[in-house]
Amino acid sequence: MSTPRVGVLALQGAFAAHSKQLARLGADVRDVRVPGDLAGLDGLIIPGGESTTMSMLLDSSGLHGPLVSAVEHGLAIFGTCAGLILCARDIVDGRHDQHALGFVDVTVRRNGYGRQLDSFEAGLDGVTGGPFHAVFIRAPRITRVGRSVRVLSHHGDDPVLIRDGRHLMASFHPELTHDVRIHELFVDGLVAGSKSDGG
Repeated sequence: MSTPRVGVLALQGAFAAHSKQLARLGADVRDVRVPGDLAGLDGLIIPGGESTTMSMLLDSSGLHGPLVSAVEHGLAIFGTCAGLILCARDIVDGRHDQHALGFVDVTVRRNGYGRQLDSFEAGLDGVTGGPFHAVFIRAPRITRVGRSVRVLSHHGDDPVLIRDGRHLMASFHPELTHDVRIHELFVDGLVAGSKSDGG
């Protein structure tokens, strides 16, 4: 696979900024709004936004079931902020009607670092090429990681960038900087996964 095909869930939230980052990396980018948009994708970004709203929109758009099926058949997911919440196995302080899709074996707490006024920025180690300037906005806090999860970066004692198999998750918003290294990590994983599968 020379040019990975990456979708960005474009129902709500910061999807346009993710698309720009992927375009800088030369990926074949597609907005995903209906089930048919999932066809032929190698990876999908679930962006930050409002996790309960995104959960409801997955249902109303008809995407919930097809997305779960696509992941079961090998689709890789990169979830950021609200995307991480949706992809977690367990959500603390979530709404009763909110999906925990269970794509990654972590427990997260919604707004774990506080509300909008408590948003902050921090330099993160663990990213190739030096510290990554990360923007945390109403960020979820990862409170438990499963055995399959590899922690790539911490903020203090908290995991904030993790990989679980082919999936990549971030508590922060890597699309809000001009630094493409986190997106590149996801795209490179798609290419490596294709090669290991014999593609």
